[in-house]
Amino acid sequence: MTARILDGRALAAALRADVAARAASLAYRPKLAVVLVGDNPASAVYVSAKDRAAREARLDAQTIRLPAETTQAALTDVVGALNADPHVDGILVQLPLPPHVESRAVLEAIDPAKDVDGFHPINAGRLADGQDVLTPCTPRAVMKLLAAAGAALSGARAVVIGRSAIVGRPVAGLLTAAHATVTLAHSRTLDLAHECRRAGIVVAATGRPEMVRGDWVAPGAVVIDVGINRVAGGRLVGDVAYDECLGHAGAITPVPGGVGPMTIACLLENTLLAAERRR
Repeated sequence: MTARILDGRALAAALRADVAARAASLAYRPKLAVVLVGDNPASAVYVSAKDRAAREARLDAQTIRLPAETTQAALTDVVGALNADPHVDGILVQLPLPPHVESRAVLEAIDPAKDVDGFHPINAGRLADGQDVLTPCTPRAVMKLLAAAGAALSGARAVVIGRSAIVGRPVAGLLTAAHATVTLAHSRTLDLAHECRRAGIVVAATGRPEMVRGDWVAPGAVVIDVGINRVAGGRLVGDVAYDECLGHAGAITPVPGGVGPMTIACLLENTLLAAERRR
């Protein structure tokens, strides 16, 4: 068996085109505002990619760059001004923030209706309650990749490895809402390999390079690799041992080129949804 490779770049291009078509039909241009604090090189590259993708999808994009020494109060004031701006539909504060800034307090300052990252506690609570809200972008991407794989979620056994509030827990909630039987596992789960082997869906989001081995994957399982890690020699790998898993899985995402492009495309879709709901 050789797994079907889920091409996140191609799926993201199709989603961006759909967002552009929907945005073109509106009487206004949805607007995304991104706040970048400091000069983290990885964050700067990511923000530039978001800005470029937004403009390609017929969205207005604004990037507010602030110095690393910006105080928490000053940053919260910037967020407050964006909340009050009727032309801004989506707000994203790029993480990580400098150590002297409490990220949670800043994220909680964002208007939940403009929270296109889906991190606000109100949105997280509504998601956990099964309500239709702005879903965090990476979990939304995971669900779209599962749909592209043709995964039958209802009744399926799924294991999500990683319990972060940003990825693991929201993915588990979305799978549960889709009637899957979900195990939310993590690095301390006893016999993690066994939990994976009995699952038809494996979502890996641990931040540990190639943690999930090929013999952990049941024949024909769908494997979604959220991780991206730089290892010796500068090579990028996921949380899944990709080459090993190719011979076991029915479908699998590559790293890079899987979840990452879809996450940005889902951010654009969230911005469009926020604009439609607000206006």
